[in-house]
Amino acid sequence: MRAIVMEETGGPEVLTWREIEDPEPGPGEALVAVESAGVNYIDTYHRRGLYPVSFPFVPGVEGAGTVTAVGEGVTWPVVGDRVAWFGRPGAYAEQAVVDVDKLVAIPDDIAASLAAAVSTQGLTAHYLARDTFRLAAGDTCLVHAGAGGVGRLLIQIARHLGVTVYATVSTEEKAAVARDAGANHVILYTEEDFGEACRRISGKDRPFDVVYDGVGKTTFDTGLSLIRPRGTMALFGQASGPVPPVDPQALNANGSLFLTRPTLGDHVATRDELEKRMASLFAGMAAGWLRIHVGGTWPLAEAAEAHRALESRGTTGKLLLEV
Repeated sequence: MRAIVMEETGGPEVLTWREIEDPEPGPGEALVAVESAGVNYIDTYHRRGLYPVSFPFVPGVEGAGTVTAVGEGVTWPVVGDRVAWFGRPGAYAEQAVVDVDKLVAIPDDIAASLAAAVSTQGLTAHYLARDTFRLAAGDTCLVHAGAGGVGRLLIQIARHLGVTVYATVSTEEKAAVARDAGANHVILYTEEDFGEACRRISGKDRPFDVVYDGVGKTTFDTGLSLIRPRGTMALFGQASGPVPPVDPQALNANGSLFLTRPTLGDHVATRDELEKRMASLFAGMAAGWLRIHVGGTWPLAEAAEAHRALESRGTTGKLLLEV
């Protein structure tokens, strides 16, 4: 089969398209013919060496396709089942071996591409809204990067729950995306200080119950100053770079705040939790209130171009590689 393979860390040019040995599933594993693979920031972290990997390495932690073989002891899935997964590298390939406990069945009315598109980012948005800070009607939140993959989904989930949503974006085009997702107030941080804008619009010095920050370095300090006493800063990414070390006294000074740095793996730690979260997302998609926006697709062989697009921060929605 053919796959995208890394032999070293570096820029997008290290993603090479070449022939490799056909994989075979072992005990507790399934072999999946990949139809779509999601492109995520974690893939760029693997490529750049921020998260160490062993070489040769096939990137891609998220995909969807059809089961073509199963290993010893596997009773589900069976050959022919449509499945999606996240959390195991190897999706940037024509075939991928996946632990069956990471697979979820794709409902008949959901396209494989949309199942791949919603897995990582949808699960992230779901745990942030339903567990990291359990949003409820009447709450007010700030979502940074509101036109991005997680941001767009998080806005939709929050609005479905009756939450007032503020979102930050960098361009007018992205502002339209965030508004389409349901954001009540959208701020172009490239044109005005988002902290001042949030205070002006809300009429409050500290308007937010929770700030969802996937940007990191450039937004963190101002975000802390916008959270009401005993509110929560949910730092779940670092698109602008890692946040410098934080003095816990800053949480005291800003009103006995809670600071958390959650990760998806801890929120789908059991098979039951994974299935319930994915079922909730699929139900929202089927009902029509959760809309998945695919912002761009590339042939698998052109994964490097997809990485360049993602890192340009000029994209909106989910990026996919199609086999």
